[in-house]
Amino acid sequence: MINFLLLNLRNRKAMSISKFAEVLYQTILSKRVKERSEKAILAIAIASFLLHLMVIYLVDFKFITLSSSSELLGNPIAAIYTPFSFILLYEVYLLIYYLPQSFATYIGKQYEVITLIVIRRLFKDLSNLNLTDDWFNVKYDLQFTYDLVTAVLMFFLIYLFYKQSNKGQNPKEVQDSASLSKFIHIKKIIATFLVPIFIALTVYSFTSWLLSVIHSEKNNYNSFNNINNIFFEQFFTILIFADVLILLFSFFITDQFHRVIRNSGFIISTILIRISFSTSGFLSNVLIVSAIVFGLLIIGIHNKFEKYISPEKIRKNGPNEH
Repeated sequence: MINFLLLNLRNRKAMSISKFAEVLYQTILSKRVKERSEKAILAIAIASFLLHLMVIYLVDFKFITLSSSSELLGNPIAAIYTPFSFILLYEVYLLIYYLPQSFATYIGKQYEVITLIVIRRLFKDLSNLNLTDDWFNVKYDLQFTYDLVTAVLMFFLIYLFYKQSNKGQNPKEVQDSASLSKFIHIKKIIATFLVPIFIALTVYSFTSWLLSVIHSEKNNYNSFNNINNIFFEQFFTILIFADVLILLFSFFITDQFHRVIRNSGFIISTILIRISFSTSGFLSNVLIVSAIVFGLLIIGIHNKFEKYISPEKIRKNGPNEH
């Protein structure tokens, strides 16, 4: 009787924790919150663009004086960098939002984020462009060329990735619904924990960026690579640990070789993106493109496995079919 009561108490406690986690998830990652966040971010992006543009012209006409020049204040085109930064933050929120729904879509959102970072960098490159006959010997002109080619290539690769991702969806696949439901619940918990981390890093990076604009000193904050490192390098490091947790928990619903390799490959892809923030120039672009190409190859080969090892073949010939 006592054992029964203890078991009942534990079950109620587990249910209350599970219910609390679900309520928390719906509070910060529901579709309604996503739509409200989108409107708020767009409003902030427009306001930040106008404010940045106004500051640039105030500095240009010497209505305000800063201690030293900054790449952020040297050209009106650089003002586009600021609203893109807020749009990028919203894309990171979407990345977290899609995490519980589909691992492939979640990885695709990572590729979208890094592509937008390159696009944002293009606006910075445009503000420093030096149109001369000596194009390939000028640092900013050469980086602009790298980023321009990389952005187009990444856009095409992401298209191929989503195309392969849709091919990999098999509605006839039979899975343990109870295990799948628990796995989705675990991913919701991971996503919920990522949100406060995301907010904390956002506040920290925005404060650091704002201080760099106000003081305009030639320190690390004046480097666009280091501005990215304040947020994205740290956040992608956290994403790697989240991906590893998802991989480990995925063993509860499947231990099929091709799916384990797919999820492991996605982690390697995230690591390559993370490493790209620690480099600059051509090497950074190569790492970013390599990350997407690797993810594309992984999901493409995974889909070939899915067709070969279909549920019908497993039921007909058994799990040890070669």
